[in-house]
Amino acid sequence: MAEHEEGFVLTTVDSIMNSIRRTVGAKTVDIAAPVVNWARKSALWPMTFGLACCAIEMIATGAGRFDIDRFGAGVFRPSPRQSDLIIVAGTVTLKMGPVVRRVYDQMPEPKWAIAMGACASTGGPFDSYSTMQGVDRCIPVDVYIPGCPPRPEALLYGLMRLQDIIMREAPSSYIFESDGTVHRRRSFDDEETIKPLTSLAI
Repeated sequence: MAEHEEGFVLTTVDSIMNSIRRTVGAKTVDIAAPVVNWARKSALWPMTFGLACCAIEMIATGAGRFDIDRFGAGVFRPSPRQSDLIIVAGTVTLKMGPVVRRVYDQMPEPKWAIAMGACASTGGPFDSYSTMQGVDRCIPVDVYIPGCPPRPEALLYGLMRLQDIIMREAPSSYIFESDGTVHRRRSFDDEETIKPLTSLAI
């Protein structure tokens, strides 16, 4: 028997199953990566999470003039357990931060987050004791949309950039282990990495 770092006891069968998932299962799923990622990016179900004036622009994006449903993201869900995308639209206060985190934790994997507007991205003009200076202090954010408030076209552009991110993901990164952990990789092993900038000699 092996013991997990958090105290879960793994049997030999669990260890064998985890090994099969990491080797055979992961390789099999990654072969079908283009189809799996295309299905995921074409059926994003956003969480209904508007906090301030940016939510009006998010609502307008779902209306007939802009029609976010063209991208498969028009099914706004009332429950985080039915969502895979949270669009934080508006000012996040320090009191609201734990609520945002709880809602994000209730969303099933795979899940993504968009910070819509200046307030959700950096706190906006509210550099005060009660305002969180960016929602990325409590949840990981995939796409930032600037503006105060950003127009519906900006939200659609951010959604298209999120779809580009999803197409580069490795589906095997969401294979769960027997103890409930998930190994989340954002890219494939053979994808080119960005080289760090070197200091310029003057």
